[in-house]
Amino acid sequence: MQTIKKSTLSRFHSGTLLGAAVVLGMLYFGREILAPLAVAGIASLILLPLVRKLDALGLNRAAAALVSVLLVGSCMVALAVVLAFQLVSVTRDLPQYRDAIQDKVEAVRAMTERPFARLEAELSAVIPQAAPAETSATRNGKKVTHAASAVQPAVTAAPADAGMTVRGAIRRLFSLAWGPIGQAGIVLVLLVFILLEQESLRERVIRLAGLTEMSRTMQALGDAAEGVSRFFFSQFLVNVVFGLIMGSVLGLAGIPHAVLWGTLCGVLRFVPYLGALASGLMVSIFIAAIDPGWWLALSFLAFYLCLEVVVANFIEPRVYGHSSGLSPLAVIVSALFWGSLWGPIGLLLSTPLTLCLVVAGRHVAALEPISILLGEAPDMSHAERFYQRALAGESEAIIRAARTHLQKQSFAKYCDQILLPGLALAAVDLRHGRIEGAQQTRLLNTISQLTETLMQSPGAPRSLRRRRDVPLLNSGVGAHLRALRMERLGRWQGSLDVPQGSVVLCCGLSQERDDLLSELLVHALRVNGIDARSISLDQQEERPDTSKAELVSIVFLVYPTRERLPAWQDTVTLLRENLPQALLVSIRPPLGDEEVPAAGVKNQVDMLLSSFEEGLAFAATHARPAR
Repeated sequence: MQTIKKSTLSRFHSGTLLGAAVVLGMLYFGREILAPLAVAGIASLILLPLVRKLDALGLNRAAAALVSVLLVGSCMVALAVVLAFQLVSVTRDLPQYRDAIQDKVEAVRAMTERPFARLEAELSAVIPQAAPAETSATRNGKKVTHAASAVQPAVTAAPADAGMTVRGAIRRLFSLAWGPIGQAGIVLVLLVFILLEQESLRERVIRLAGLTEMSRTMQALGDAAEGVSRFFFSQFLVNVVFGLIMGSVLGLAGIPHAVLWGTLCGVLRFVPYLGALASGLMVSIFIAAIDPGWWLALSFLAFYLCLEVVVANFIEPRVYGHSSGLSPLAVIVSALFWGSLWGPIGLLLSTPLTLCLVVAGRHVAALEPISILLGEAPDMSHAERFYQRALAGESEAIIRAARTHLQKQSFAKYCDQILLPGLALAAVDLRHGRIEGAQQTRLLNTISQLTETLMQSPGAPRSLRRRRDVPLLNSGVGAHLRALRMERLGRWQGSLDVPQGSVVLCCGLSQERDDLLSELLVHALRVNGIDARSISLDQQEERPDTSKAELVSIVFLVYPTRERLPAWQDTVTLLRENLPQALLVSIRPPLGDEEVPAAGVKNQVDMLLSSFEEGLAFAATHARPAR
């Protein structure tokens, strides 16, 4: 994990920062050219599936591209015409609501000014006021009167020039609309040529990347096209349904121009976060202006917020799935970044542009930091996340994640996939001296709390469940857990009046590693109905009693380390003598490279396994069930 992080950060140097500054400057000063090109490029990715469908129906490439552009352009023009007529109707009806608007403005002003006026009056009663500067006012009176008389002719003369002819109004309206219309025309032309030259552009990109990187380049282009198309199509469906719901609700409530407001609610949701907020506030203000009271506006605002919460938190995650590939924070940051660079166009294109950069970062090493920072989830395994939280001492988060995992998987699988690989990362860092003293303490406390919480039986007293922060009997986590079980179940961790061959022993040497692995395996077996118990073989008082040897069917031996191999071999010899009928099995956990090679252990035991799940399956097959 640290190697990957270090190699990523090592790419940042003065040349990288200079190149990033140059790119940002080009994006900002070249926005007049780059923004239409980006809109056309994103639109081509969205229309590409439609072009391929038409191509499959028998149309050639040029005809399919032109038909696709005409279909989409016709829909956009129709939508713009409907919205224009609705806006004209709204502006024509606004004089009818003038009195209601003025009353609402006065009510809001009085509501907001009254607390400050009361506060000012109370402060004036306490703090003495300074004497008014009558002389200064008298001295400046002539100047004020003179200034007022000078301004008055200008004010009275203004209405003379306020009139505007029909020709002037049309010219001004055309000048205002010419900019967006011209930009839309440029985008349409670029879109047609990009769709016509799609294969040629793909070949050029491949030649730029190099023929040796053809498979990776094709994968990147495919991921970008598929991700953007799927995301926009899903977003289009959700926003259309959202707009239909809002328009229907407004129409049933008798709100004028419900079609306009429903369409506005659906269209503005394409702008991340800010669009939904703006549309809700605009419709609420309009309702407050036309309605004498406040109940209808507040009711709509409450309904809008509830629907937005439901759609954003329940509907969109199910419909989008992982189509966006961006974290929520990345969506906000990208909206701020592209909006500040390119204005409204950048705000609308922020999500697809950032998505393309994230997809490219998965295949281009120079853009990998963007993928790591803005991607939906960091490339971190469950074991790495467990180790990271353990170093930070976030035991509660680890316990919650473990309980969630155990609702779907067994404890043995949790150990194999998360706990033991996480401990292996800790063992490597401890061996190389990368963990400080405070981190070691947090790590030990976290492991103690996790294992004690997960391994307590449901009927254990609450006082035992709440033991925290290493009352480890000066022996380690595993010895502490064994002491807790012996406190509950007795010295032999259960009754000796059990059927023959129903007991499974988990053995190791008296060291923290062996004790912890033995206790984890014991719990994994016991939760599945197997009578498992643990001992330390080099402790004289814990060695198995030969008079009860027939009770034991399987002995699980902790895999040895290099330094303890002779002592481990002695214990194997002792077990062969005292428990001749028991099967000796060892499980090799992923805990580091100081372990003995498998060939040196395999001939010492009857079976060598590689995971707790294999051990659980072996015990379920060869051990007799307990009564």
